[in-house]
Formats: sequence, C-alpha cells, structure tokens
Amino acid sequence: MSSLEPVTRSFPAPSRHAPAARNRRGALRSACAALLVVAVVSGCGTAQGALQASTPPSAPPAAPSGATVAPPGGSGTSEPPPTPTAPGTRPPAGSDAAAPPTATATGRTPGAPRPGSPQPAPGTPTTGTPPAQPAPPPAAPGVSAALVAGTAHGGRTVALTFDDGPGPATGQVLDVLAQYGARATFCQIGPQAAANPAMVKRILAAGHRLCDHSVHHPQPFAALSHDRQVEEIVPARDMIVRAGGAGTEVPWFRAPGGGFTAANQQVAAAAGMRPLTWTVDTRDWSRPGVPAIVASVQHGLRPGGVVLMHDGGGDRSQTVAALRQLLPWLTAQGYGFDFPAV
Repeated sequence: MSSLEPVTRSFPAPSRHAPAARNRRGALRSACAALLVVAVVSGCGTAQGALQASTPPSAPPAAPSGATVAPPGGSGTSEPPPTPTAPGTRPPAGSDAAAPPTATATGRTPGAPRPGSPQPAPGTPTTGTPPAQPAPPPAAPGVSAALVAGTAHGGRTVALTFDDGPGPATGQVLDVLAQYGARATFCQIGPQAAANPAMVKRILAAGHRLCDHSVHHPQPFAALSHDRQVEEIVPARDMIVRAGGAGTEVPWFRAPGGGFTAANQQVAAAAGMRPLTWTVDTRDWSRPGVPAIVASVQHGLRPGGVVLMHDGGGDRSQTVAALRQLLPWLTAQGYGFDFPAV
C-alpha cells in the first residue's frame, strides 16, 4: 500500500434495533429520577413529622384585650358568640345577646361576688337593677311634714321671722322687739349659733323661739343629694340646741332659699321640726331701702301671715330701721304677734 493512499476504516452498519434501545434507556432514566424524587419527598415529610412529634406544641399568642379573634378563614369582624340564656328566658326584644363577661386580672368575673361574701337570696336581681332608695324616716310623734305658712292661732296675728343669724344686728332687733312687746322666731345657721351661745340664750330668755336654717346655707338646697341635705338639717339643729343649753327646743326648719322638697320636709319632721315657709318676703337681704321693706309688709300681709326678714348675713341696718316703723304700724292695725303653727 502506498503511503499516499488514504486509509479507509470501516464501521459496522447501524443496527435497526439501536433506536429502541436508546428509548428504553431514556425511559429507565426517567423512572429512576421519578423514584428518587418520591423518595426524597417522603423522607422530608417523615423527618418533618418526626420533628413535630418531638417538639411540644406551643400555646397560641393571647389576643389583646378587646380584640376580636377571627375564625379560621374569616375576615376578623365576626361577632362574639351569643350568651346562652337560661331555660324559659328570652333576651330583650330587638337586641342581641350580650357577650359573656371577661375575667379581670384578679381572675374574678366583673359583677361576680367576692369569695366568702354573702350571696344574694334566690330570686334577687344582681345586675341591671339599681339599688332601691331608702325609705324616708318616719316623722317624730305629733310632728307633721306639711309646710307651715301661718300662725299658731290664726286670726289677726302675724309671725315675724328672722333668718341667717345670729349676727351683729341680732341684738338691735331684740331691742326693738322688746320695745313693742313683740315675739319673733329666729332661724339660725348652726355654726353661727355655736359661735354665739350667749346671743342664743338671750333670744330664748326674751321669750322668742328658734328655727333650724341649715349648717352652711347652700343653694339651691333642693338640688343637693338626700344625704347632703340630711347633713345640713340635723347637725344644725344639734348645734343650736347645744348653744341654747339644756331644754332648748327647735320646733321648725326653714330650707335655705325656700328649697323644700317632700324628702327634706320628711327629714325635718323625723328630727322633730315642722318645715317653715313664709307668706311675705321683704327681700331685705338685698338692701332695697327702708321704704321698700316697709311697703312689702304693708301691702302683702294678711291675717295669720308669716313675714320673712333677716338679722344676719350682712349689713342689716335697713332691716332694723324698717322694723322700728313696722311694729307700731302692726299694732295700730290690730295685729298681735304670734309664733308659726306647730
């Protein structure tokens, strides 16, 4: 063979079975891959399940107070479950049942009785019903809670009453009354009576009578709570009695500003005092002038009337001057001086 001649190699002819073999090998590789994937996934799942089984479940985080917990798949706006009602009862018409109360930080449900506390009697409402107000105290024997607006004897008589003392003008008022033989009723502020016991004794010694006019003269008196009105009425009476000494009587109570109610009238009556109002208001406390004070009595007085004036609470010089004119006029009109009815 010449060195220049090309070398010719012969290759076996392709078999007609070669494509089928290649297809079988490809299918085998795909099946192996699929089996591998299944094995891996199964192994991971088994490992994860084993991990979960070995780890104790943790409690879900507590929802913040007042938050609404959404049900699975919900939007977070669902209403709380209705409270079951007792057999035979119905919730109020037109309203949803209320959510059950939530225990407080102390572990006790609001409204529930404290451990060891007395339990209500069966059938006693525990919620939703305000406590009943205490019944007014009964009136003292023989004492009426009705307002007094007239004299004890009626007819052509007049009851002169002086409020807000004892004060600096009380002595002058007593002097004028003594000059005309007139009797009067002094409605006193408790602490002022306590601070002037000598004047209280002088009033009693002259034959006049006393009336309770509260502790602090608060107004509007009728707007005070029941307990506060009791605190104004009863202690004032006690102060006046102590200032007057043994045997001192206080037959009447006059509410500041005339702020009477059925309740405070009953309180006064329970303390042994009739509630005392008036028929003629001179408004001398406003210092309208002596002629105005005199005219209010002359034009407004009727037989058996009760006249309101003041011996305390400010400058009462106009009251004293008016009284010097009124007493002789009343005597000339045939009026006698009386006390209020009891």
